Amino acid sequence: MTAYDVLRVFCGPDGAGGNELAVVRDGAALPGPAERAALAARLGYSETVFLDDPDRGTVDIHTPSVRLPFAGYPLVGLAWLLREQGRPPRTLRPPAGEVAVRFEGDLTWVRGRPEWVPPRRTERLASVAEVDALPAPPPGEGWLYAWAWQDEPAGVVRARGFPRRGDNIAEDEATGAAALLLTHQLARPLTIHQGAASQIFTRIHPDGTLAVGGRVRRPAV
Repeated sequence: MTAYDVLRVFCGPDGAGGNELAVVRDGAALPGPAERAALAARLGYSETVFLDDPDRGTVDIHTPSVRLPFAGYPLVGLAWLLREQGRPPRTLRPPAGEVAVRFEGDLTWVRGRPEWVPPRRTERLASVAEVDALPAPPPGEGWLYAWAWQDEPAGVVRARGFPRRGDNIAEDEATGAAALLLTHQLARPLTIHQGAASQIFTRIHPDGTLAVGGRVRRPAV
C-alpha cells in the first residue's frame, strides 16, 4: 500500500472547511503515470500530489481523472507539510514551471501565472444567494467557477467550483487555480469564501505572477 498524508487546504479562520488533499511524499514508490492515475482515482480526493524530488521540489498532480500541469491547493498543502517536517521549500516545480513559496503567519502562499491555469469558465451571478442555491453540479459541461460579490469594495467574493468532468467530484470545496484565474480577470486581490467553509486569499505581484494562499490543517482523527 502506498503511504500518503491527508490534509485540508484553504481552511477557514476557525479551522473548518478546506479541500481534502492526498500527498504522496515518496513519489518514487509509484513512478508510473498509469499507477498514479489509478491511485488518484481510487482515493477519490479532488487532487493527489506526488513529490518526486524533495530537494528540487519536483511534483506531479492528479485529479481522479486527469493530470494537471498546475494547481493551487496541492502546492499550498505540500509546501505546508514540508515546512511542518522542518524542510520549508522556497520553490516547487510542477510541470507548468517554477512556483515560489512563502510563509506568512498561519498562511502558506504559492505564486503562479494565469496562463498555467487549465481551461475553466468563471460566471458572475447576481448575488451570494444565487451562488448558494446552485445544485452540485449545475447543468452543463466543463469546469465552472460561479461567483458573486459578497463585499465588492473590500474585494470579498463568494464562490463555488464545479469540475463537471465526469469523475466523482461534483464540487470542489476550495480551488486555488480558479481563484488565481478570477483574480487575473478582475485585476485585484481577493478574499474568497468558497464551498461550505473555506477561505482563499490572492495577491497580484508586479512581475505578472499571482499568489494564492491559505491555511492548512490535518483532518481530525
